[in-house]
Amino acid sequence: MPRTAHVLALAAALCSAGATILIRQGLRGSGPYAGFWINLVVGTVGLWAAVPLAGGFGPPSAAGVAFFALAGLIGTAGGRFLRFVSIEQVGASIAAALINLHPLVASGLAILLLGERVTAPILGGTMVIVLGTGLLSAGGRRLGFRPGQLALPILAAACFGSVAILRKLGLGHTGAVAGSAINVTMALVTFSAFLVATGNRSALACRGRSLAYFVAAGLLENAAVLMTVEALGVGTVSVVVPLTGTAPIFVLSLSFFFLRGVETLSGRVVLGTLLIVLGVVLVTALPGR
Repeated sequence: MPRTAHVLALAAALCSAGATILIRQGLRGSGPYAGFWINLVVGTVGLWAAVPLAGGFGPPSAAGVAFFALAGLIGTAGGRFLRFVSIEQVGASIAAALINLHPLVASGLAILLLGERVTAPILGGTMVIVLGTGLLSAGGRRLGFRPGQLALPILAAACFGSVAILRKLGLGHTGAVAGSAINVTMALVTFSAFLVATGNRSALACRGRSLAYFVAAGLLENAAVLMTVEALGVGTVSVVVPLTGTAPIFVLSLSFFFLRGVETLSGRVVLGTLLIVLGVVLVTALPGR
């Protein structure tokens, strides 16, 4: 497998981590509805602007449009919105720990639906990454929550794990940039229709620093999605998805500079970091053994 897939997947993890920091900052002054809608608008405008630079849309493919549109409904409208709400409801540390179960979902579906061969090092690395991110995330500041609220990040993990399969299938019919543009546009249309139908348009009120944070988060979030799709185009789901799941290690580094007093280093955090590094080595250095 080309090392490009590894680089793109890790770069996507870094961008996703940056978006997480910015989302946490933005949610201090605004709600998840506004943050998510701004995130989608930024992604839609940015990705469609990039389509001509990437060679245009090309001949339309009904299958490609269908796969990426469904990915937009499940992964972006569903998973990404649940991520926003999870961060607000149960705290970033608990949400991140449970959402990072998505590599196991994706790897299992890749075996069942795509016929991918998952070796022992890849499977072991995936499990170590999940364990490490759980320990790392649980080392942050814990917020009070009701047990039933844990369903939110678990559902987000299921959405993110499933959407990797849809994007992989869509890449056989449509380019990465055009597919990503279809993906985020479908999510924007769906969420906007939901806001109108439920009368929640007032929830989009956002200004000042929160607006700036959400716009910046949208740029990084959608860059992460694009790089993930590009990585899936040259790599397998069972390798790309676990590597994008290393985002918490970057969150730890960024929070030291931007969220001091919120994230605290502890023995659990250090152990989680070491486990993540070990998992990355297993996935990237020993895939064929």
